[in-house]
Amino acid sequence: MGSYTQLTQKQRYQIYAFLKAGFSQSAIALEINVHKATVSREIRRNLGKKGYRPKQAHVMAITRRHRADKFVKMTPQLITIIDNLIRNDCSPEQISGALKRNHCIRISHETIYQHILSDKITGGNLYQHLRRSNRKRKKRYGSQSLRGQIPGRVSIDQRPDIVEAKKRIGDWEIGTLIGKNHKGVLLTAVDRKSKFTLIKKAPNKKANIIADATVNLFEPYQKKMFTITSDNGKEFTNHDRIAKELKSGFYFAHPCHAWEQGLTKNTNGLIRRYFPKTMGFENIPNDQIQMVMNRLNGRPRKTLGFAKPNDVFFNLKYNKAA
Repeated sequence: MGSYTQLTQKQRYQIYAFLKAGFSQSAIALEINVHKATVSREIRRNLGKKGYRPKQAHVMAITRRHRADKFVKMTPQLITIIDNLIRNDCSPEQISGALKRNHCIRISHETIYQHILSDKITGGNLYQHLRRSNRKRKKRYGSQSLRGQIPGRVSIDQRPDIVEAKKRIGDWEIGTLIGKNHKGVLLTAVDRKSKFTLIKKAPNKKANIIADATVNLFEPYQKKMFTITSDNGKEFTNHDRIAKELKSGFYFAHPCHAWEQGLTKNTNGLIRRYFPKTMGFENIPNDQIQMVMNRLNGRPRKTLGFAKPNDVFFNLKYNKAA
């Protein structure tokens, strides 16, 4: 006899009857001609609040069997799909989640990593699309930051509680990325709920320049704006003007509290894959910036249940009257 057998409904009624009669699990296994481990597993997995019930046990087993996803083999067709997603800069975890969500295909991200490694060994370049973090962390030993001396700044402590809950579209975090040798700036913004990302190039970090860029960046999305949260960079000194023109609240994180803008930090890390620190930003074409936005907003995100930011942002209708 094998170590495990799929039981029939008749066998489950027999198990129930033998249990009521006081038979041991080993004795029941002999009576219905299965391994004793099968009986033990059956009782353990399908035990209800009122003990073992054959009808309930059968329904539970059938439901569990139908819901169980099966891992699939890496067929040539599947490899083509995975390779295309990798070349669009989706991570193995994102690919695994998207295939399961959209196509009911279950393949582990470890398997995808192994595929990338095999491709590299044979001279392929799929590995170049993986996100790598080689930065050394800088330790800060309690030094006081001078960033935060901005006139009229409104603390994150005064921000509405609903923002922290991430239950609506329209609460944004913003930040900046600086090009090599301070040549050019990228203003970045990300919606806290949908992870929808916006990027705009600016010539420098002067407060008036960044204020203009911020207003221009958000103008097409004013109906989906409630709040903006930034760090304490002096480039946001003209926050009053930004808030007034966009009719939105503007709040500042606490100095040296990077976790209060964790989404911005993570998003900027993704953007740095395309615009690294070794690159000046002054000559980046707008179509290249748009391409990066399309990739970030069109890839499945684990925090969204592997939905895409584009889908969440545009399919949910939030407005200021809501």
